[in-house]
Amino acid sequence: MHSPDYFNKYGSEYLPGHLGIVVTHASGSEIRSELPVRKPLIALNGYLHAGTVVTLADTCAGYGCINNLPEDATGFTTIELKSNHLSTAREGTIECVAKVVHLGRTTQVWDSVVTHRESGKTIALFRCTQMILYVNQGSQ
Repeated sequence: MHSPDYFNKYGSEYLPGHLGIVVTHASGSEIRSELPVRKPLIALNGYLHAGTVVTLADTCAGYGCINNLPEDATGFTTIELKSNHLSTAREGTIECVAKVVHLGRTTQVWDSVVTHRESGKTIALFRCTQMILYVNQGSQ
């Protein structure tokens, strides 16, 4: 089981670190993170870019998947991500809570909810499906 510090260090040189995503809680069933809203994360319309929100949700679900990989798995990849965007933000901090729905040997399903800390509004709802990868994928 990996800690928030592990994920923050692990992601620091990749997209999560580049965007400023900070994991605040990590367990087998839940990952929590936050992201301060700033200009590089805003779309031309002046509101939070949907890709920013999707990246936050997918990162949390992915880190949850990592915390639950079968011992003989070599990794995972997201194979489906559905998002419903209900609100947006121009400032403040957005937070994500990803919770496990299904932990299988070949797939995992995670639900993520992104909210705006200051207003309490739900920004988006997500469902992510990850495919678990193995060295000899074809022989399973």
